[in-house]
Amino acid sequence: MLDLDHHPEILRYTAFTRDPKGGNPAGVVLSADGLTDEQMQKIAADVGFSETAFLFAPVIEGGPHAVRYFSPLAEIGFCGHATIALAIAHADREGAGSLSLQTKVGLIPVETHHAGDGFTATLISVPPKVRDIGEEDLHEVLAAFRWAPDDLDPDLSPAIGNAGNDHPVLAAHTRERLRDLDYDFDRLGALMAARDWTTIQLVWKENEHSYHSRNPFPPGGVVEDPATGAAAAAFGGYLREVGLVTPPVEVDITQGVDMGRPSSLRLFIPDDRARGISVTGAAMPLR
Repeated sequence: MLDLDHHPEILRYTAFTRDPKGGNPAGVVLSADGLTDEQMQKIAADVGFSETAFLFAPVIEGGPHAVRYFSPLAEIGFCGHATIALAIAHADREGAGSLSLQTKVGLIPVETHHAGDGFTATLISVPPKVRDIGEEDLHEVLAAFRWAPDDLDPDLSPAIGNAGNDHPVLAAHTRERLRDLDYDFDRLGALMAARDWTTIQLVWKENEHSYHSRNPFPPGGVVEDPATGAAAAAFGGYLREVGLVTPPVEVDITQGVDMGRPSSLRLFIPDDRARGISVTGAAMPLR
């Protein structure tokens, strides 16, 4: 058990879904003031989800809330699905509105809105960056996935997108290739640890405005992440950078289907490259 003088309320939400059997679960602590790094790490390990978000009161009235994210193993700079979960958990208690979140990767504005019998939340990422993956790293990541070069979609070149964390982008040539995910966990994990990659953004293009995604996540100790907001934002930046969309535009990402936890993420990609990518989704408490 956690030995704390102050016992914070620990909430559990699943993000990018309205179905408790879908989405990506996250822990949420809405009152983290006074917690030490060691205590937050212990809470995240006890919760056991890929990330737990910890919200702190503003230092000055009207200022941003600091937020920190911990996986069961370590602190990370930014987590999209835990941000959506945190924002909707906050809205469930305080009502819809705006939150300004100071993360380790920069300031993240979030808006919550009423949607039917719940809320949706929209975060705006830091301005994304895209760079080449490098021939040697591409060869190694393909080998870890047991993919041949012709398994890739020739219209979507491999690259690394970053909207707070690094996410290599690989596009499968067919939906069947994306569905048949059987990779070398240890080999991919070693490469990702060496390069400080968070997840791999595997995608298949259904049409210009709709993609299917899978996100292998060995650094988190799991085979696959069912909904990845940070990777979605990075992918939005990638689509804009390589000219695969004509912004301003909305793009839908379906993730988690092949692992039995369907998730829906909607991107808004502005035409200004100095602006971040908006990521919208629902979330609901887990009882």
